[in-house]
Amino acid sequence: MEKRSETAIHYIQAGDYYIPDISLPQPSKPIGKWGRLYRDFLKNHHPVRYNTLILSGQLWELLAQVNEQAQDRLEAIIAKMAAAESVTEDLKADNPMAWVGAMNSIRSRAEELVLRELIWEEEV
Repeated sequence: MEKRSETAIHYIQAGDYYIPDISLPQPSKPIGKWGRLYRDFLKNHHPVRYNTLILSGQLWELLAQVNEQAQDRLEAIIAKMAAAESVTEDLKADNPMAWVGAMNSIRSRAEELVLRELIWEEEV
């Protein structure tokens, strides 16, 4: 049995008690790797902000935005580093193993920058 109050909060009966029927909005975007990392950071280092975002229903949207920003930033950093270090398609054709090694190095450095800038919120 449902009971309506004057404040438009819906209640459901659980045994002898009426409890508010509260639900969070359904997530519409995937949060990805960077969103999950940011969620863990918030949970462990900013629990009050994390709980506020959960209760307001804004957490999932924020995580999706952070994931998108981090992915865009990562791609931009990789492109700039590859250009600066002359890691080109010509190198890939001439010496594939050197290209793979250089790109792996660039990617790991770029991921570290993204972690520090966007996830851990540090000054770089």
